[in-house]
Amino acid sequence: MNATPERIVVLTGGTSGIGEATALQLAEMGARLVLVARDPQRTARVLELLERKSPAIKHSAHLANLSRPGEAVRVAREIAAVEPRIDILINNAGIMSAERQVTADGLELTFATNHLAYFALTQGLLARLADSAPARIVNTASEVHRGARLDFDDLQSARSYSGYGAYAKSKLANVLFTRALARRLLGSGVTVNCLHPGVVASRFGQPRSGETGDPSTASFLASHGITPEESAEAVVQLATSPDLAQATGQYFNQKHAATPSKEAQDLAVAEKLWGVSEKLAGIKY
Repeated sequence: MNATPERIVVLTGGTSGIGEATALQLAEMGARLVLVARDPQRTARVLELLERKSPAIKHSAHLANLSRPGEAVRVAREIAAVEPRIDILINNAGIMSAERQVTADGLELTFATNHLAYFALTQGLLARLADSAPARIVNTASEVHRGARLDFDDLQSARSYSGYGAYAKSKLANVLFTRALARRLLGSGVTVNCLHPGVVASRFGQPRSGETGDPSTASFLASHGITPEESAEAVVQLATSPDLAQATGQYFNQKHAATPSKEAQDLAVAEKLWGVSEKLAGIKY
């Protein structure tokens, strides 16, 4: 599947780092980008860059705070109402917070943003993706899922919290969600895979409005990471490569298929997380 002017790509987290680089690379390939973002100024800046990259294509954006499942559901409905088709959905937005923060819905911020947003937005766009088949879903996960385990008695990390630990659990949830969703989509023409995009020098971990960030992580990434452009190549490959048209339910370490952790392969855990996520997000697949 090649990204052509007809190809419509919904992308979260596209106003900085990996997401921005991914958006620009896809635009250069001729895709039309539909961004889901929170910051109006950064969104306007990326839309301008996209217009320069492909002036003949009218890219667009929808504003939403994806840490709130209701917002993810709302913006999905808005997108589905105006887009004739969706060929690719890339769930990429993510955060890491050194301090435990709780959203207005009473959810721990990292879990809500990094997992429930993927879960809720995908549900809201799934009918449009199926109608557009063949279509693809790409979830940005991470190698840090290894060693993480989900405590279903404390998914919100109320008893014990660390920024890295909460992030690792949310990335494990991404892999489990990918595998559970792939089982449900067999035969639909919609594939879903996830990937570790690499250790990337980006804004990740830096404080944002209403969030504490994780300064130590931000400092490490700035000095040790690969460029967002290099990392985005792996995302774009998974979203567009004809060689991966039939791949589904898989985990990739950058551009290569890899075996996720033992916990990430546990279908019983994946199904339990699915049921809990439906309740927390207030949705039903």
